[in-house]
Parts: sequence; structure tokens; C-alpha cells
Amino acid sequence: MSDVLSDAALEDHLGRLDGWSVVDGKLHKQLTFPDFNAAFAFMTRLALVAEKMDHHPDWSNSWNTVTLDISSHAAGGITVACVELAAAADRFS
Repeated sequence: MSDVLSDAALEDHLGRLDGWSVVDGKLHKQLTFPDFNAAFAFMTRLALVAEKMDHHPDWSNSWNTVTLDISSHAAGGITVACVELAAAADRFS
């Protein structure tokens, strides 16, 4: 299990992510795509990465919008793996 990031480390990582914030102890981002197909394609690509990492986001999809919340249930907060998954989401969006 990874350690929960300190506030300082989390702020440092947030500075390198695009448009992420911390909401209720989770990395949070809402993405808007041109249409449902593009949103679903994004989710499919990220799902493959999440499965390989064995680190899965809490997310929802409503037509062209995907809302992501990422934290570690096992660690009880935001870890380096959470940041890595968020960075992967940024690469695909």
C-alpha cells in the first residue's frame, strides 16, 4: 500500500496536473468531450490503464461529460498512484 501524500507533496503534484482539484479528499476533474462517443472512448482508454495499475477511479458519464474522482480506498487518501492515474487521464483528454 502506498502512503497518503502530505499536503505539500500533494500541492506540488497538483501543480503538474491540468485542471485537477481536491474535493472531499479526492483528486477531482470534470471533462467535456465533443460527444458521447468521445467521452466513452476516453473512459475505455483510461479503464485499460487503471486495470493495469490496479487503481480504479470513481467516475460517472453523462452524455459528453466525464467526472473523475481518484483516491486510494486502501490508503485512505491521495497517493502517488492517484496522481499517476490523473496524469494518464490528462494524456488521454
